Order: sequence, then structure tokens, then C-alpha cells
Amino acid sequence: MKADPAAQRRLLDLAEVDAELARVLHRRRTMPELAEITEAEKTVRAKSDALVAIQIQLDDLDREVAKQEKEIDAVRAREDRDRKLLAGGTLNSKQLTDMEHELATLERRQSVLEDDLLELMERREAIDMDGKHAGVELAKAQETLAEATGRRDENLADLDTNQARREAERAKLIPTLPADLLAFYERRRAQRGIGASLLRARRCGACRIEIDTREMSRIRETPADEVVECQECGAILVRTPESGL
Repeated sequence: MKADPAAQRRLLDLAEVDAELARVLHRRRTMPELAEITEAEKTVRAKSDALVAIQIQLDDLDREVAKQEKEIDAVRAREDRDRKLLAGGTLNSKQLTDMEHELATLERRQSVLEDDLLELMERREAIDMDGKHAGVELAKAQETLAEATGRRDENLADLDTNQARREAERAKLIPTLPADLLAFYERRRAQRGIGASLLRARRCGACRIEIDTREMSRIRETPADEVVECQECGAILVRTPESGL
């Protein structure tokens, strides 16, 4: 196809803008913060789950402690009642013997319950310390996530600004290009990723491959208003005094 050489040279400006837009898109997809955030989110979930598990243990222990304390209170109340009966002087000898036996049993039962309660309280204290440590670890993980998210958002803001500027430049360039040349360029860009490049010193600016002597001779003999393409990558080759023709 044919196109004014000046219009062909404007393709280089468009290709530069499109290359920058492609770089912006690439940076959006590959910025290190994205991987950091993914890992930080996993860590936060794990730390949060660990804290929840500890809290469940504490709740279970609290119920056990309350149950144990209730049993101890019941034993003490029974012991107090028996001692009052014993002190009342109304019991016969058999009743006194039975009462003394029951009081001894209650004392042993209370001692066992109190030992069990102490063990529960010690376990709870240890798990509570684990919970505090888990809370600190969760806070650190959340801080790491927030910091990575902040950096990502800053980078995205910069990319948004750059993209908006480049899209505005592209919008200004499009009307300056012939429709058929632009359509040809867009097809090449869709197929190859790069629509046009400068032919500089016998080398394609898109694929960086040096063009052989025979192909250079053909290009040299091609009229300036004829659009030529790189035989290797398909990009439109824009000829200027730098092309080495």
C-alpha cells in the first residue's frame, strides 16, 4: 500500500506511544507489590485463623473454669451445711460418724477440684500468652499488607497518570494519519505487538534483526510512498536518513 512518507514517520510517534502504553499494562500486571500482597494476605489469613483458634481454646477453658468453680462452690456449701449440723449437737453417734466421713470425703473432693482448677488456670494463662503473641504477629502481618497495598496504590496512581497522558497523545495522533495506513498499522500491532518501527542502520527497530543485503537493495529501490514491512517480524519499516539506504 502507499502512504505519504511524512505520515509513515508519524507512525513512529504512534508506535512510541503504544509501546509506552504496553509497558504501562505490563507493569500493572507484574509489579512486585502484587505478589507481596498475595503473600501478605495469605499470612494475614493464617495469623487470623491461629488467633481465632486460640480464642476458641480460651472460651472452652473459661467454660471449664466456670464449671469447676461451680462444683467447688457446691462442695463448700455442702461442707458448710454439714459442719453446722455437726456443731448443732442434734446428731446421734452413727450420724456423727457418717457426717465426719462425709466431711472428710468433701475435703478430699474439694482439694482435687481446686488442684484441677489451678491446672486449668495455668493452662489458660499459657494459652492467653500465646493469644497475645498471636495478636502481635497478626498486627505485624496486617501492617506488612497495608504497607504493600499502599505502595501498590501509589504505583497504580503513577501508572494511571502516565496512561492518561499517553492516551491523550494517541488521541491527538490518530486524526493525523490516513485511515488505511492506520488500519494497516493496527493489524500489524495486533498480530505482532509492534505496528511500526524505524529502519536504522540496516536494522529493524522492532525485532532488532539486521536486514540482509538483498532485502536492503529491494527496500532501497522501493518508492518512498510505498509502505514496506520487515520480513522477519512484519512491522512497518519507516525509512528516514538514519536507515542506511
